[in-house]
Amino acid sequence: VSPQMAASSSTAAASPVAASIPWGEKYRPQVMADVVGNQDTVSRLRIVAREGNLPNLLLCGPPGTGKTTSILCLARELLGDAAKDAVLELNASDDRGLDVVRERIKQFAQKKVTLPSAMHHKIVILDEADSMTPQAQQALRRTMELHSSTTRFAFACNNSTRIIEPLQSRCAVVRFTKLSNADILQRLKVVAEAERVIVTEDGFEALIYVSDGDMRSALNTLQATASGFEVVDADNVFKVADQPHPIAIEEILRQVIDHGDINEAHKQLNRLLARGYSAQDVMPAFFRVAQNPRLFKSEEAQLMCLRVIGDTNLRVCEGCGSPLQLAAMLARITVHCSSAGTAQQGGRR
Repeated sequence: VSPQMAASSSTAAASPVAASIPWGEKYRPQVMADVVGNQDTVSRLRIVAREGNLPNLLLCGPPGTGKTTSILCLARELLGDAAKDAVLELNASDDRGLDVVRERIKQFAQKKVTLPSAMHHKIVILDEADSMTPQAQQALRRTMELHSSTTRFAFACNNSTRIIEPLQSRCAVVRFTKLSNADILQRLKVVAEAERVIVTEDGFEALIYVSDGDMRSALNTLQATASGFEVVDADNVFKVADQPHPIAIEEILRQVIDHGDINEAHKQLNRLLARGYSAQDVMPAFFRVAQNPRLFKSEEAQLMCLRVIGDTNLRVCEGCGSPLQLAAMLARITVHCSSAGTAQQGGRR
């Protein structure tokens, strides 16, 4: 962790007002060196910061992977103290219809700002740009061309397919991926130590599992668990996150895969649904647990199980999320695994 982040963390921890600040904002990196994960992507942005030649950017990737943080750090390193006046940031909570594009963004592009050098530009950051209407995106095309000598645009989005082609062709595309478990664990340990939070090993594992590569989600879950419990362990994390416990899902799958006991598996599934979980909550957990190869006797059995879970998830997403669909999924997995086991024994004979 850089000295800048350590200093800001200690200052924030000492301030009584900082107690209510979300840890995702409190420990947001201020310089490019502190950005976690996506090393290849961040190294490209560091080259831009070093050389000062900033193109229009389209940053796309899952939430909580550092898109907005990276472009804000890049703007600070490029513009220094002038970043306060030379950066306009608009996100999904702001009105970004045609009028805003025509007036506010256009006025900012025309505004004169003292920059560090002639080769630097003002920066317009449009966060969650995929939520902008196509009409507003069309209006940006002409603005980007007219003010290309003074202003650069940076679009951050989760789904690049919802950005119109004319805008994509005007931008350098920078793709972010989910953060690795090691990257999330490293930052969680830094924050837990700074906040003097007691986190067990299984607590860290649960935070990583719940976040699924999303740093913002991991820090928010850590903060919520720490505020409600003295110790952050796996049980408390899953209580706060309100996700089905993977051990419970694994036990259901073991009943049908190892023992072929559909009745016991169905009882455990009903107990899980009785706790208030819907099919939409349960299906992602089944899919993630089924990716563990140690649950299955063969790769063929695992692929068959994943296909059954995928088919069921499709029906749930289409609106047919009744318990009957989940029961049918368990029955199909039982049949496929038992037939795969029989075929394997016949091959050995």
